[in-house]
Amino acid sequence: MKALVVVDMQNDFVSGSLGSAQAQAVLARMEAKLAAFEGLLFATRDTHGADYLQTQEGRLLPVVHCVKGTPGWELAGRLQALLEARGAEIFDKPAFGSLDLARRLAELAGQGKLDEVELAGLCTDICVVSNALLIKAFLPEIPLAVDASACGGTTPARHEAALDVMASCQIDVRR
Repeated sequence: MKALVVVDMQNDFVSGSLGSAQAQAVLARMEAKLAAFEGLLFATRDTHGADYLQTQEGRLLPVVHCVKGTPGWELAGRLQALLEARGAEIFDKPAFGSLDLARRLAELAGQGKLDEVELAGLCTDICVVSNALLIKAFLPEIPLAVDASACGGTTPARHEAALDVMASCQIDVRR
């Protein structure tokens, strides 16, 4: 079975404190992609606490975002409803990549229930690439892809650089 991982499509990354026009454009593509997708669905949520600015990430990126329980932490647009309606598993992650997601996908692959994984979401150059590389490390023999048209980076140049990195690590970059 094919799995789709929706990475950090949260309000703060779309229209909030770290939002961008590129991310807003990705939201419509992601909603359409989810509506048409057949397979297992997973999502991640960047999840921080009130102490975010005291963490290493917060000191290096001093923009409060995705604080658990706030509107900015919630999934954007219709994504929450689409994911819930399809029984998606959602992973809250305090860091760029989710070890819990990688372990869950490895568990499914070990049971013979996973043939391919595709990722899409935000931000290509931080959380998408981090999750892609973690999943590739956990599942080196499972085909892994990223839908470049349903991803957005912190800048267009960083988006492209992350896609290049993933391609060099044998991740199928679909344009």
